[in-house]
Amino acid sequence: MNIFKKIFVISCLSIQANAEPLSLEILEVSMFDSYKVTKQLPGKLYAVQQSKVAFQIGGKVQTISVDIGDKVEKGTVLAELDNREILANLNQADAKYKLAEQLLERFKDLKAQGHISIQELDKAESDFAVAKSQQDFYQVKLEQTKILAPFNGLIQSRYLDEGTVINPGLPVLEILDSEKVEAHIAMPLNLVKKVSLKETYAFNLNGKTVLGTLKRLSPMSLGGSNNRLAIFEFNTFFVPGAVINLELEIYENARGTWIPIKALSQSDGGLWSVYTVDRSNKINKELVEVIYYEGTNAFVSGTLKNGDQVIKGGATKVIEGQLIN
Repeated sequence: MNIFKKIFVISCLSIQANAEPLSLEILEVSMFDSYKVTKQLPGKLYAVQQSKVAFQIGGKVQTISVDIGDKVEKGTVLAELDNREILANLNQADAKYKLAEQLLERFKDLKAQGHISIQELDKAESDFAVAKSQQDFYQVKLEQTKILAPFNGLIQSRYLDEGTVINPGLPVLEILDSEKVEAHIAMPLNLVKKVSLKETYAFNLNGKTVLGTLKRLSPMSLGGSNNRLAIFEFNTFFVPGAVINLELEIYENARGTWIPIKALSQSDGGLWSVYTVDRSNKINKELVEVIYYEGTNAFVSGTLKNGDQVIKGGATKVIEGQLIN
């Protein structure tokens, strides 16, 4: 933080006879209309998509093709049921459909030649429609004997093994999105107005800086608290469950300047004092109010002006009214 125009050393005359002059570090300050505050808000990483997948129909588990930790692509077959009965029914439905289709074509020709009634043609069309619906039904049932990966992901959990007879909807595997994660941050209401949707913010993850975009803000407070849930999305995959810290930089409007904390001396009425050197080389005391601390520096307001020369070390180095060389 480059907050001082100049830093230089001068000698101060001691009030004791024959004593060596004191060496003082002088800081020339600059005034600002705002100061930056860095807030660290902890959160947790979650997969953007997370699903427990199951069969839509019951049956005996024939194969499970993946295990915990496997990476899969969308559409990959993850598990299958014993499909022999459904396949037999589908083959039978296919045969009935083909026969109904042939009969319908023949009946259309006969009707065109005037050999059958309209009722007989209607019956053939109805039989064809029933056969087609039966074929479609068993085709869907055959597809339901397979579980397909709903998105690119990683297998998080496996709940069953081959040979298990299961009911519809019983979870077989859990899959996590392997491309994106999001951070859930509990954000105080006074900071919510400081952020904007679709803006990018810095996070600290295991000592590294990563960038996330504000995706959503919950409309309600969390559990009656003064916090709202902020959800940030990352385009890079990180391990879900890890702790991550939002490093939110906020600019607060206030007229003041930065000085080292060592330059402050305690005064009355909750105020602080600093010592400055004027143009006549006289040491004066100025009263200031501390607005914000950061590291070894403080942002203060008061009677200080641009170019004032503040003595680093405060009252431990000098006394008011003392002259310097």
